[in-house]
Amino acid sequence: MFLRGVGGVTAGLAAASALSACGTGSSRSTTAGSGKSSKTLVVRNSGGTYGEANQKAVYDAFTKETGIQIKVVNIAYAQLLAQIKQGRPQFDVIDTSMADVVRFKDEDATEALDYDRLKSTRNAGIAESLMMSHGVGKNYWASVMAYRTDAFDGKKPESWADFWDTKVFKGSRALQARDADLPELEFALLADGVPLDKLYPLDVERAFKALDDIKGSVRKYWDTGALPGVLLGREEVVATSVWHGRLDALIKGGSPLAYQWNGARRQSNGFCIPKGTANLDAAYQLVDFALRPDIQAAYAEVYPMAPVVPAAYKKLSSAAAGNLASSPEHLKSGFDLDVEWWIKNEAAVSKRWQEWVNA
Repeated sequence: MFLRGVGGVTAGLAAASALSACGTGSSRSTTAGSGKSSKTLVVRNSGGTYGEANQKAVYDAFTKETGIQIKVVNIAYAQLLAQIKQGRPQFDVIDTSMADVVRFKDEDATEALDYDRLKSTRNAGIAESLMMSHGVGKNYWASVMAYRTDAFDGKKPESWADFWDTKVFKGSRALQARDADLPELEFALLADGVPLDKLYPLDVERAFKALDDIKGSVRKYWDTGALPGVLLGREEVVATSVWHGRLDALIKGGSPLAYQWNGARRQSNGFCIPKGTANLDAAYQLVDFALRPDIQAAYAEVYPMAPVVPAAYKKLSSAAAGNLASSPEHLKSGFDLDVEWWIKNEAAVSKRWQEWVNA
């Protein structure tokens, strides 16, 4: 869902087309008579329903409060980096995966954040792993298990060990393809008994040995966020990994499906600011605004990505709060993907994964 090689887009959150509000950010400098700035801030995000949620819960409210207009561009990593390297970025804020936040830093393409200018991060309880030198996390999402509730004679799989147990929980499985996101080695290790807090650095040999145990039951390696729901709905599989949120509409519509949160793999999108932005002050304003508890809560109410600011949960409805990756309960039962480990090992693991799938 987020780490597809260099410059992965949040694939599970993005529709194929970019927002119709995309722009190039050429109008950036006039002042409104009201005293509010009428400057335009250009934000890169991955578009689709993810972008629409940002527009509704964040950008519109930011414009109303500050007078600063928001235009959106949907540009991949390579183009973003090229513009920054040329010294002419046509965007002011980048909303992307935390993996790309790290990559931009390594390319010396983004500003070192001055956290004194981000008041919303002060004593806010944001995880240290999301408070990076050149970027800050903004929303959590997670990969979880999903299953058919009518498949196991009333039994419910409660862990990845149960997912791997095809004798007790009979039926075909599906796992994520490399084209969608990172190989799900963590799930294999959890199934093999590795504790949540001992996952990293990943024992790659042990993970592939555990994957061998279930390979014969894997009917499909899914490559789009919608496919797990299709496979479950057609009863082609009885259990699968899935990007949380992708089954919500089906579940609300009465389909006999459920999520299992134990062993959820959490990831985050984040903000970074490109070097050379013409609107540094306004960029800081938007990032700070988006991390306010009320704005974090407003976003989570319209889209199933979770706040990084714990205080947001006090402002969320109970229905929304219980279905998010960073709820107190789900924080205990899941784990944060180690971005640094995956960036260092992604190429080698992905090559081996593809060889394993094709063998």
